[in-house]
Amino acid sequence: MQSGTDASGPAPLVLVCDDTEPIRRLVRINLELAGFAVEEAADGHEAMARLIDPDLPRPAVIVLDSEMAPYDGWWAIAAIRSHPRLDPVPVLLVTGSVITHDAPEATGAGFDGFLSKPFDPDALVTAVSRLAEAGRAS
Repeated sequence: MQSGTDASGPAPLVLVCDDTEPIRRLVRINLELAGFAVEEAADGHEAMARLIDPDLPRPAVIVLDSEMAPYDGWWAIAAIRSHPRLDPVPVLLVTGSVITHDAPEATGAGFDGFLSKPFDPDALVTAVSRLAEAGRAS
């Protein structure tokens, strides 16, 4: 399993946005155990309010649920990709949807990775670690 920490600096920050508190807690615990710093948001609007605040650090990775009310992950990714401060940040879509075309649609919408619920905790950590290290693909 890859880790979010290295000797060169502080733990990479991950913003986890999901409307289900137990899922946020599960993601937080697994990422913190891997060495990441984690902040949470309950929907896309709450996430964007935090993300556009210039006084707060920009996360290394954003983890978004696809289906949240009233501002879901599809709304949030459009807002993220249209904001100059946020466009460079890689975003992982985590979804409970089993529609087979979600992964291609997610890539087309601007997501940098895709993980289906229920997810394997190691797969989550690996995906977030990869995105934190590599950043967005150009």
